[in-house]
Amino acid sequence: MTGNAELPRKLSVVDSAAIVVGTVIGSAVFIVPNSVAQNLQTVPAFLGVWVFTGLLSFFGALAYAELGAMMPSTGGQYVYLREAYGPLPAFLCGWAFFLVIQSGSIATLAAGFSIYLSYFVPLHPAAARLVSVVLILALTFVNYRGVRQGAAVQKTFTVLKLTGIAILVASVLFATREAAPAAAATAPFAFRQFGIAMIACLWAYEGWYCISFVAGEVKNPQRNIPLALGLGVATIMAIYLSANLAYLKILPLQEIAETPRVAATVAERTLGALGASFVSLTILLSIIGSTNGTILTAARVYFAQARDGLFFSRVAEIHPRFETPGFSLLFQGVWASILAASGSYEKLFSYVIFAAWIFYGMTVTGVLILRRKQPERERPYRMWGYPVTPVLFAGVSFWFVGNTLVTTPGPSLVGLAIIATGVPVYFYWRRGPLTNARA
Repeated sequence: MTGNAELPRKLSVVDSAAIVVGTVIGSAVFIVPNSVAQNLQTVPAFLGVWVFTGLLSFFGALAYAELGAMMPSTGGQYVYLREAYGPLPAFLCGWAFFLVIQSGSIATLAAGFSIYLSYFVPLHPAAARLVSVVLILALTFVNYRGVRQGAAVQKTFTVLKLTGIAILVASVLFATREAAPAAAATAPFAFRQFGIAMIACLWAYEGWYCISFVAGEVKNPQRNIPLALGLGVATIMAIYLSANLAYLKILPLQEIAETPRVAATVAERTLGALGASFVSLTILLSIIGSTNGTILTAARVYFAQARDGLFFSRVAEIHPRFETPGFSLLFQGVWASILAASGSYEKLFSYVIFAAWIFYGMTVTGVLILRRKQPERERPYRMWGYPVTPVLFAGVSFWFVGNTLVTTPGPSLVGLAIIATGVPVYFYWRRGPLTNARA
């Protein structure tokens, strides 16, 4: 493997948009409406939180589009944080991503795949964990062999999952049965509950930023990165709203709150006995695409860190034949497999996922900082609504983090402590003894 070459630009705008849409849409849109309805008792609030978090994600995408067009480098968010704040905050972001956030996301998705596969093939718990590991390693192997192969898998499963969602929504539009009128809300609107509902919705939108990780491999990045982010997030918002409107047509909001498998229940009532099987198959396809997208993109963060001397040096190497960050993909695949096999990802992931929004808020605030620090730097794309949109995104992000700390202080503080373990690791690595270590 080579250590000094650059990853070639092979990803088209279609590949990039498929990464955005395919990585974001996993299983959440089929499941989390249940937890959202448990916290919000009116239809306007229920739909409003999906619109609000979608717009929030869209504003974040606009900021990442400016940063990505200005710095079209592999590593994305890590690079933006390094330029705006210095190496320590950037390292802590990458550390949290590797230790829990991205690796835990891969493990969580793979575990979800096993759960839905058991609908068709009964699985012993040990066999289910083995299936999760096999999925992670298989998709890691595909992406190890080439970014084009990974992008091809991404496009295929993105098309399949969107087709499945379209069929589900269409079945509702042509259904004769509709939900009973919703009962009047029994509790007033509360921002605290809205914030809790946001956690579920933001999880559903999680991953819109992943295209930034492969910015160094996107063709014509100054044009294609903003285009992929804008089209991708707008498409996701439209899909999520369509799906939730479809659910509301069949189930009253109170029943959504009482139904863990919302999409499956709706499909059973509109498609008959095969409805639940159809939804389970669609979720399986969705999870494969989302897992592949996360594996493809996240490994580039650790690749960029290693090139800064802040990770094992072999992780910075490029495979001479496949032109991929091979060791980074292998490191990520092995660690995610360990998390999936042990089951330890569940608590770790729930502790840390809220803290990811600290880094998202900091990254978007970085647009403001870099406009002042580097005013002469070429910016092929400037985010719409500046400075209102980045300030709004950052404000809501930090409010969301603060609200989570107040509502779930124990797990949140544990999550911050996990991230803080990266501080001594950073300074140890900066001293050099690990920089030349071989994995």
